[in-house]
Amino acid sequence: MLQQIVTMGDKMRAQPIAKVNQWYRDNEDGQLFEVVALDESDQTIEIQYFDGSLEELDNEIWQEKQLTTAAPPEDWSGPFDDLEADDLADPDIPAHTTDVGEFIDELEY
Repeated sequence: MLQQIVTMGDKMRAQPIAKVNQWYRDNEDGQLFEVVALDESDQTIEIQYFDGSLEELDNEIWQEKQLTTAAPPEDWSGPFDDLEADDLADPDIPAHTTDVGEFIDELEY
């Protein structure tokens, strides 16, 4: 994990460096988010919260946040708030697969 030392007044702390596809937790509000883009020319960081909402932060705001790196959530359904339990596949039942050979045999040349 890449970190940099940030000085806030007379206090110093380690701050994670923003990295695309890395998940972070905001320790102030507990929100989980992923960095989805970095714009070096504008010095902004685009993040996507677990619920799917997007936000753009400038470097200064990033430095002020109390962040830690985090593992990606196991529950991927956060951005899909309209999903019902029946919409999710049962992980205990294998997906139906079809033998491609069946289709090849049916092809007419």
